Amino acid sequence: MRVTLFITCLVDQFYPNVGVSMVRLLRRYGCEVEFPQSQTCCGQPAFNSGYVREAREVATNQLNAFEGAEYVVSPSGSCSGMIHHYYHELFADDPKLSARADALAAKTYEFSQFLVNVLGVTDVGAVCPHTVTYHPACHGSRILGIKNEPMALLQNVEGITLLPLAKAEDCCGFGGAFSVKLGDISGAMVNEKVDHIGEADADFLVSGDMGCLMNMGGQMKKRGLKTEPLHLAEFLYRFSS
Repeated sequence: MRVTLFITCLVDQFYPNVGVSMVRLLRRYGCEVEFPQSQTCCGQPAFNSGYVREAREVATNQLNAFEGAEYVVSPSGSCSGMIHHYYHELFADDPKLSARADALAAKTYEFSQFLVNVLGVTDVGAVCPHTVTYHPACHGSRILGIKNEPMALLQNVEGITLLPLAKAEDCCGFGGAFSVKLGDISGAMVNEKVDHIGEADADFLVSGDMGCLMNMGGQMKKRGLKTEPLHLAEFLYRFSS
């Protein structure tokens, strides 16, 4: 199976181990992983800020970069959600580009969805004798409909103790441009979120989007919490390699 990696800006610039972990897990299950060097941002920051022309330019580049892909897999429900739900809108006035956008959306998957729903993998052979709590990232759960896939993977980790996170589905306050435009509100939201993470007192906080983990992780570090934030792919690879 040929998989083309859509790495996302945050992973590319700040958290490369997430991408490395995802590639190594995919290869373990027989996937040939490709990485088009021409890929860039999905266009979501520009789109959410009202710069539609600029978002179209970036999105057009993505259409070209992933044109020949069999499957496109990304470590982000947010960036995958942009392709799934907003590319069609971006190109609504251009039938050819709109059709290409729909074709890209149809073959684009968030990492846990691809692992569970396409490859049929729910047990990667991980062993983790630690406590873990899970944050369901908003865009993944609300836009892409990710529900059971991450938990199916975590529940099959040998020795794990999954701890509930109070108000788990509440937003962490990041939201990309939202945290910049409405910093006070964003700060209040992440503070409340980290209150609940502190109450869970787990060894690891796992989620599927580095935007959320970066936001929560910064506040956790500021408070001196011992809980380590980890992307699901990095967590699974660390404890199964």
